[in-house]
Amino acid sequence: MAELLIANRAHELGRGKRLEYFTIAWNTLEGIVAVVAGVMAGSISLMGFGIDSFIEVLSGWVLLWRMSVDAEIEQRHRNEKRALRIVGFCFLALAVYIAYESASDILRRRAPENSVPGIVLACVSLLVMPLLSRAKHKVAAHLGSPAMRADAQQTQFCTYLSAILLGGLVMNTVFGLWWTDPLAALIMVPIIANEGIEGIRGRACQDCSTDARGLN
Repeated sequence: MAELLIANRAHELGRGKRLEYFTIAWNTLEGIVAVVAGVMAGSISLMGFGIDSFIEVLSGWVLLWRMSVDAEIEQRHRNEKRALRIVGFCFLALAVYIAYESASDILRRRAPENSVPGIVLACVSLLVMPLLSRAKHKVAAHLGSPAMRADAQQTQFCTYLSAILLGGLVMNTVFGLWWTDPLAALIMVPIIANEGIEGIRGRACQDCSTDARGLN
């Protein structure tokens, strides 16, 4: 019985690692496409979405390390908390940048170009992110892992950002409402800032400490 439980846990850990590798690969590609498209179109919402994707890559590596490292539990928690704080400050810096650039665009009435690649990216992300989040939630449930649950929720946040991004881009492209792009970016700010605050507080690490064996 014990051997079966160990085998099942090893299987779920392997599945969790594969999901994180996919997350890292996807967010890297997503970030590159979004930033390039954002620069070409002058879209602050696309650029913010892309930079957020790169920060998510860093977060994914943190969790992947969390599932792979064999250090003592207390040391592992301290290291992860430091890493999450770095990620958290990155999110807060991004929130400040987006807020400033969006406000500037609105005040100066700086209209972005239409971005078909951005619209396609947002549509694909809306399809991929919910499926990925659901898969992570299942693994988290099997492992009893608060860290994986937090990561699944973070992936779900990407779905919200994709929907906001798509709305702003479509309104600008179809109806010529230039202000919807910086407005969409501003709507992203509290969501991104909240991720930053949670990371700085080390909330995921606090949750993990209640189940120290979750990823061992």
